[in-house]
Amino acid sequence: MVGAVQEGIVREMNGGFEVMSGYNRSSMAPKQQQREEESKCVLHRGASKYQEIALIDTKHFGKALIIDGKMQSTEVDEFIYHESLIHPPLLFHPNPKTVFIMGGGEGSAAREVLRHNTVHRVVMCDIDQEVVDFCRTYLTVNWDAFASDKLCLIINDARAELEKSREKFDVIVGDLADPVEGGPCYQLYTKSFYQHIVKPKLNDRGVFVTQAGPAGVLTHKEVFSSIYNTLRHVFKYVKAYTAHVPSFADTWGWVMASDYPFSMNAQQINERIKERIDGELVYLSGESLISSTILNKSVYQSLLNETHVYTEDDARFIYGHGRARCA
Repeated sequence: MVGAVQEGIVREMNGGFEVMSGYNRSSMAPKQQQREEESKCVLHRGASKYQEIALIDTKHFGKALIIDGKMQSTEVDEFIYHESLIHPPLLFHPNPKTVFIMGGGEGSAAREVLRHNTVHRVVMCDIDQEVVDFCRTYLTVNWDAFASDKLCLIINDARAELEKSREKFDVIVGDLADPVEGGPCYQLYTKSFYQHIVKPKLNDRGVFVTQAGPAGVLTHKEVFSSIYNTLRHVFKYVKAYTAHVPSFADTWGWVMASDYPFSMNAQQINERIKERIDGELVYLSGESLISSTILNKSVYQSLLNETHVYTEDDARFIYGHGRARCA
């Protein structure tokens, strides 16, 4: 699951949540009526020893999953994030059969992986049982994914699980919270983690992909450029790509990495989409995937010139403060 986008986009008020989506809020209801409306928008709430969970109903984005007061995904546009995270690495892989998902407790990443007819085993490892149970209960769009006999759900720290696993995978996915100060999630973005834990667990021609935080003109230097540069120190071929996610109020970034080149053109990607994927993709096509890798000049230059490498002692953080373990 992806972490916060901007502090204050979702904030708790009087037992409810206020979604600050940037829309005109000049015609505000009286305070009492406003509080009643805010409390009605909370559909479900829960808490684990790691984090607070809520499912709220928003005017513009439908149902939204909120963890620790931060937007994770929304009913209306989560397909942009999850199609972008999952399908590029699986389409570039010649024949992906096994996939390991770090995090992904809401089930949407697993749902998209399971649409690929070449895949016969998906391991999803999330540390928070309560989050998984909450999402499995209330996110109806993912019921089939959670029920699939191809899905192996493990409740554990993803780093520890990969470390002890004897299995190797064709694709490893980092569907993790953003690196924030006060939480250990940044350790899953470090060079040592990629080099000593992730890479050895990839099969020949394996592909790793991670969500990489905000990638807009004003935000890409927070963590996106560092994650890209860190992976360049571990893998021979690294590809960054972006998409605008409306509910995140920003352009978002992902990074793929492999020791084999990403060499397909749009037509070849479209052919693989048709051959492999069950149903129509809503967002991604061969053309849009290729175009998503063409970054604007500002972001491109930053990635080209980035020198920072993530280590346990030298990390960059997204604004905010973590309260939970991350995977």
